[in-house]
Parts: sequence; C-alpha cells; structure tokens
Amino acid sequence: MKIKIEKVAVFGAGEMGHGIAENCAIAGYEVWMRDLTDEALNRAMARIKEGLLKLQARGIIKNTEEILERINPTTELENAIKDADLLIEAIPEVFEQKVNLFSECDKIARDECIFATNTSTMSITRLSEATKRRDRFIGMHFFTPVVVMELVELTKGEKTSEETLKVCEEFVKTLKKRPIVLKKETPGFIVNRVVAPASVLRLCILEKGIATPEEVDATCRKAGYVIGPFELWDYIGLDVVCNAMKYYARELSPEYEPKYLERMIKEGKLGKKSGMGFYDWSRRPEVDLSKATDRVDIRDFVFLEINEATKLVEMGVSDPETIDSAVKLAYGRKKGPFEIARDYSDDEICRRLKELAKKFEKRIFEPAETIRKGKLKELLKNTS
Repeated sequence: MKIKIEKVAVFGAGEMGHGIAENCAIAGYEVWMRDLTDEALNRAMARIKEGLLKLQARGIIKNTEEILERINPTTELENAIKDADLLIEAIPEVFEQKVNLFSECDKIARDECIFATNTSTMSITRLSEATKRRDRFIGMHFFTPVVVMELVELTKGEKTSEETLKVCEEFVKTLKKRPIVLKKETPGFIVNRVVAPASVLRLCILEKGIATPEEVDATCRKAGYVIGPFELWDYIGLDVVCNAMKYYARELSPEYEPKYLERMIKEGKLGKKSGMGFYDWSRRPEVDLSKATDRVDIRDFVFLEINEATKLVEMGVSDPETIDSAVKLAYGRKKGPFEIARDYSDDEICRRLKELAKKFEKRIFEPAETIRKGKLKELLKNTS
C-alpha cells in the first residue's frame, strides 16, 4: 500500500519537538503537536511564532499566521495520533517512556501510520518491539536547531521495510533537509557516536582540573568550531546529554558514565532551559576566546573522533564518505574525521590514542584495529 504523508503527529513540545513541528508546518503539512500540559504547549507555540517571525523578516517565509494555523497543539493523545500518517516521537531520552508511548499509540493509530523516533542514541529495533508495526518503524534523528540544521539521520530497525525507508527519505527531502541512511543501527548512530569518546575526554579534563569549560570551548572555537562543546551541551540540555551517555554506559561501556553531569543536574543546572549550566544563561553567554589554552590539545578530540569513526566503518555502520558528510553537516565543519585523518600518519594517531587511554585509564580510547594495524590510509585510498 502506497503511503502518502499529509498529517504529522509530533509527540513532545520541547527543544526538538517544537522545532520539528515548525519545520513540518513550514513544509505544508498538517501538524498535531502533543505534550502533557497546556503550559508546555503554550510555551512551544510562542517559540514557534517567534521563530517564524524571524524567518519572515528575513524573507525566507511569507506568512507566519498561515503556517501557525497548520499546527494544532493538544494534550489529548488520541487527537494527535488519530488519522495521522506519520508519528514523530521527540520526548525525553528515557527508554521506558518511549516504549510506553509507542505501545499506547500503536493501539490507536491507523495501520498505515509510520512511527518514527527522534532518539539520538537508542536501538530502533528494541523500540519498535513495543508495537505491532515493526515494518513501519524507523529512526528519524533531527539536529538542533531543527529549522536550521540540514542533516537528518535515518536508521532502520531489523524489521523496517524498504518502503518505509523510501517514504521517509522523500518526506525528509520535502523539509529541505538531507537524509543520511545508516547501513546498520548502533547506539548513537553516526554523529553522536563519533563524538562520544571525545565527550568523555572533555569531562575527564574537567574532573582532573586540567581546564575549565570556557577554556575548552575557547580552544575549540579558535580551532574553527562553530560552537564550543560545553556551550552546545548547555543549548541541548544537560539532562538530555546525560541520558544519552547513561545509555552508552549500559550498551557500550561503563566508562561513558557521566558522573560529572549527574552532579550538575542534582544542583538544578540543566543548561539554557534552567538558566544555568556550564554557563549563566540569564543572558546569551559569550565565550572569551582569549582563554584558549595549550593545556588542551584539540588534536586529542580529533583523534578520538577519527578512531570512533573508524570503528563504525569496521562494524559496517557506514562508509568514510557518509560519515564525513554527516559530521560536517551536523557541526558546520569544513572537514570530516576521515578527511582530517589524511593529514596525519597512522602511527601518530595510534601512538596518541594509546597515550590517552593510559593517562585517563579509558579502554574506549584504545585505537581501532584498522589504526592499530596501520591500515587507515589503506582504508581511505579509495575514498574521494
């Protein structure tokens, strides 16, 4: 049966959910945005209107009110999912919450309705098991800010049909975004997985008092990063980042356990959403670039990204070209990890990874087999 998407149900009106709803409405879809409280929905609608007015002022869209009329906020689950062609789940990164939502929606949704999850880390296969539509279940991972970011990662579960994938690829293109399809699912998919070990290193740097968050961010910004990693975490939400790392700790290695972030969250520091995180968000923080420090070597983060990207290729998750494209789109970088790897010898990368693994006692920093055997350049020789 040919699936035509006209009505989209977005579950969750937070940072990601309201952005997805806005993007879908701009593209002309009827959108039903569901959250648990009117307060959350009102806040989301205000942010959507604010965003649309800015786009209209820049001449990107023509009629804010017309787009707003396509978005129907509701606290009623049945109103949102009834007659929907596509459900996009964007609730917190808590496995049990997602499973419960999908199970409940599965009982009400039309048989043809595709279920998509915006999870940034979790197994699509395991989430799909909460439904009787595993062939119409897919990972559709957007990046923040949704309206601006071009990349969407599409990940099939074990039972996801090719038709579902094709329909979702075309849908993503109608949002004027670039879908990147994984060959195989893995925790964190491409982009978040590539940067995960570097995230552990950054927390180690804070734990050991090597540098402050602003010093790390200033060093990264001076090296060409569009936004510093800790500033980005504040923007995403430290609770979101923490939940993702906890999932890695369960699925990949206990070394991902984010104890530093857990302490911050207990103090009520969630980032921008709470007004305080690594930075004070009572006003837009400005990173002082003069605080860049030689106590932080940007190459350490780069080498860890190259290493994790190499592991993804070894596992059959993706290829070097696709990984480079995904990372560049997600972070606004000029080069992806494999393009950067061409500037270094296998031995230099391998030696530094071993030093980092020993210094910080992290096995996840150990070099991938391809790097350890000095075959990274061989892997890349046929990659343009």
